[in-house]
Amino acid sequence: MYTLGINAVYHDCAACLVKDGVVLSAAEEERFNHVKHGKRPVPFSTWQLPFNAIDYCLAEAGITLADVDHIAYSYDPRVLPGYNEDADITLPLQPSARQTANGHTSPWDPLFMSYIVNAPRQLTSGAPLHLQKRFRGVHYQDIAPRWHFVEHHLAHEASAFLAAPFDDMAVLTMDGRGEAATTSYGLFRDGRYERIRQVNLPDSLGLLYEDVTRYLGFLHSSDEYKVMALASFGKPTHIEQFRQILQIQPEGGYRVVEALLEQRFGPARERGAELTQTHYDIAHSLQKVLEETVLHMANWLQRETGARNLAMAGGVALNCVMNARVRELGPFEQVWVQPAAGDAGTALGAALWTDFEQRNARGDRSRPWAMHHAYLGPEYEDAEIEEFLRWTQVPFRKLDNVAEETADILAQNKVIGWFQGRMEFGPRALGARSILASPISPDMQQRLNEIKDREDFRPVAPVVMEEHASEWFSARSPSSYIAPFMLFIFDVKPEKAGKIPAVTHVDGTARVQTVRRDQHAAYYDLLAAFEKKTGVPILVNTSFNTRGEPVVCSPRDAIECFWTSPLDALVIGSYLLEKPAP
Repeated sequence: MYTLGINAVYHDCAACLVKDGVVLSAAEEERFNHVKHGKRPVPFSTWQLPFNAIDYCLAEAGITLADVDHIAYSYDPRVLPGYNEDADITLPLQPSARQTANGHTSPWDPLFMSYIVNAPRQLTSGAPLHLQKRFRGVHYQDIAPRWHFVEHHLAHEASAFLAAPFDDMAVLTMDGRGEAATTSYGLFRDGRYERIRQVNLPDSLGLLYEDVTRYLGFLHSSDEYKVMALASFGKPTHIEQFRQILQIQPEGGYRVVEALLEQRFGPARERGAELTQTHYDIAHSLQKVLEETVLHMANWLQRETGARNLAMAGGVALNCVMNARVRELGPFEQVWVQPAAGDAGTALGAALWTDFEQRNARGDRSRPWAMHHAYLGPEYEDAEIEEFLRWTQVPFRKLDNVAEETADILAQNKVIGWFQGRMEFGPRALGARSILASPISPDMQQRLNEIKDREDFRPVAPVVMEEHASEWFSARSPSSYIAPFMLFIFDVKPEKAGKIPAVTHVDGTARVQTVRRDQHAAYYDLLAAFEKKTGVPILVNTSFNTRGEPVVCSPRDAIECFWTSPLDALVIGSYLLEKPAP
């Protein structure tokens, strides 16, 4: 049984294909069409089906749309008040006050609702010509009986509890908004899921963080991680003001009072303007109050469920500083975060949930798959890579030993593009489409930010062989050192910080990825070779892209990024490209 999951609402359009409970493939549309986060200049064009990502998923399985048994869409208009299932276009719904404040426009207008309700028809009629091979011969009347609307937060929840490496777990999801919910709490036990409670609009952790992101002069709904980085430079000067805005409520709840940021803190920062200590302190205070609130939520959820493990998803769960506080100070023995925690991951969750429901109906409550890695995207064999390299006529050579020869280049303090195996699903580069460098040089962080045209306050992250993580970083328990998705910060051990200055943030922390050989052999072997040469089992890992571009997907993308940036070398499959010395 094949189940296709689709996210095509708000941002981060994506597709995922599941067969009998096992995820075969998953990818974001931005990697194919180069529209980062799916955000085009014309607002309504953000509402697009991820035809390229769907085409990839079908091709990976060697099937067409006609072979798909179920299609799961990660938004359910039927749970909205005022929905009329007999109408082609739902009547306009009144947005909440918060949704129209500070520039938020209501998504629940007739055009948006028409798009959602008619998505099955679009899937069978709107595929681009160059992709129609996989979509041909299927009509709306064929798709409609197989189409499943899955509530947005249920898709987030399922992406956590049906992918986590636990049998039983509490579930916490937090984002900007779904149909109505912004936060959900649940329990997965004995093969059944129950949502315990939810927080609805206008109260939203994600929308508050977006508001402050915009106030600080960044793009909302994509630059929140910059605010998280800024927070490390600040002090809790405004913490009481943020406690007035984000108020803890009984039973694990919270309330968001209208922020009115300019009235509280003065004029908003213009994009590109100088950052001041006030901006750092606002970011720091927001971050601390977010952490307090989520710890309150986690403590209540554990008392309510008695669960030992916690699985999280939703865009707020991409906040790795908050995740580490929950892991280190919270009541759960283990905390797991789904790596595509943002809206792209709802394609995964919608597919897994629909597959799970259909198998349950046949008496099968098994979970045959868990997400131990995120390498679910396209892969290119050496033969394909070499054919393309020859066509481009760029100079290249084949490496006899990829790990050893690449480690030599990195030990010379050169920066490389690294393109190996299946592309990662989710926003983090995890060693398949990465820029790699040595962490030993103190100026490497600044150099990488210059290469990628990033703000100089932003840290870069380390990847470490899992068995060496405890030698370099501090955590509460041995299980905490399993961090393959770069979604937790760790304290760098003081005696080691001087050896890896490039990845040690101003507050003494690092956003760590651990890797085992069974997760990504080429990546692990490179770390082992670098350790043999330098004594350091760590590399700097940042995403293989430049400003404004999504992470590279294909050999063409990788070579274009290499030749239009100051990278020193590109290791793509078994092949090496180097630039001549200046």
